[in-house]
Amino acid sequence: MKHIAAVLLAFAAMCGGAQAAPSACGVLRNAVAQSPSGPVFLPSFPQEKDGPLHNTAFLYDNAVATIALVGCGNAKEATRIGDAMLAALDHDRYWHDGRLRNGYAAGHADNPVKLAGWWDKKQNRWVEDQYQAGSDTGNMAWAMLALLSLKEAKYRSGAIRIAHWVDTQFDARPPQGFMGGTFGDQPKPTRNRWKSTEHNTDLAAAFTQLADVTKDVHWQDRAKTASAFVAAMWDEKCGCFDAGMAEDSKAHNTTLALDAQIWPLLALPRDAARRAAILKMLQQSFTTNGGMAYSAQKDGVWTEGTLQAVLLMKLLGKPAQAIALMAAAQKNRTPDGWYRAADRKTSTGFDLQTDLKQHRAYFPIPALAPLAWAALAEQGFNPFIGTKTLP
Repeated sequence: MKHIAAVLLAFAAMCGGAQAAPSACGVLRNAVAQSPSGPVFLPSFPQEKDGPLHNTAFLYDNAVATIALVGCGNAKEATRIGDAMLAALDHDRYWHDGRLRNGYAAGHADNPVKLAGWWDKKQNRWVEDQYQAGSDTGNMAWAMLALLSLKEAKYRSGAIRIAHWVDTQFDARPPQGFMGGTFGDQPKPTRNRWKSTEHNTDLAAAFTQLADVTKDVHWQDRAKTASAFVAAMWDEKCGCFDAGMAEDSKAHNTTLALDAQIWPLLALPRDAARRAAILKMLQQSFTTNGGMAYSAQKDGVWTEGTLQAVLLMKLLGKPAQAIALMAAAQKNRTPDGWYRAADRKTSTGFDLQTDLKQHRAYFPIPALAPLAWAALAEQGFNPFIGTKTLP
């Protein structure tokens, strides 16, 4: 018991208690306080000065930040981001069907709510990122989780509106589940017909919470469908989850992605044998430089994923592993308390939909998502169920 207590004290110190830098909760709270008054989206990459990431507020990042603020005991600050999501539902420049965009312009949520963009000198015109203009179902799920974490009727109503749009992405082709959403701007974005393990994990958690608060069995059925899809992605031989299904819903995407392994353990009840298999596979396939990589290529420490693993280990009662992983994440912390997205340019192994010649990547720049996950790890707060426990 003394050893466990000492380890927990060390973990608390590593999360900020014994450092000059403020806690992740404090940095996140200050980011909201320093923003324009009223409904606000936080910038995902606050130091970027131009290009597609400048002044961009990704919906997922802001949703995780909202839940983290709730977990930190800062619900007042969290509601300002929640209010921005509601404003985006009501005041999109085109859509009024319950969908949100993948990204917005950071700052005050105006009417209409603006999308981020930049002046392209080669084209001599203003351009917007087509991924940001689209709507991933996984990001919709995170927005639902964020709104439901705020506990008020207006936010619950917003979550229901989003859920009805997600319902339009249901795919009856076996294994049944929810497709990726849309890519591109109005009026005719491309429909992503692939199905993602990560997205369906998010949706299973969001639909479960929605069913709990509405007592509507439809959402419970949808939660079961999304959860069953995730289960169908289990590869017994690998001891891992495949990334999802291809566009034709016939071939598995066998790409190994870290969040597709960790998130089901945080979001969905799992038997002990499967949990043990995943933990073994994480150690073998993702561990690098003391932290976690995004993919099995292990080309760098992905800070956000490393912090997700910290939270998982903490909730599993494995404080020594949590401390070791936190030490790796802390190496990517900036003097002002933010976290760099990675320790170097890190490939995900997935195609960049705006340029299929490139893979999506993370860069060694300060980012909102790892800061929010650091706050969740500090608090031991599970964003998928809104408690300090596993399902």
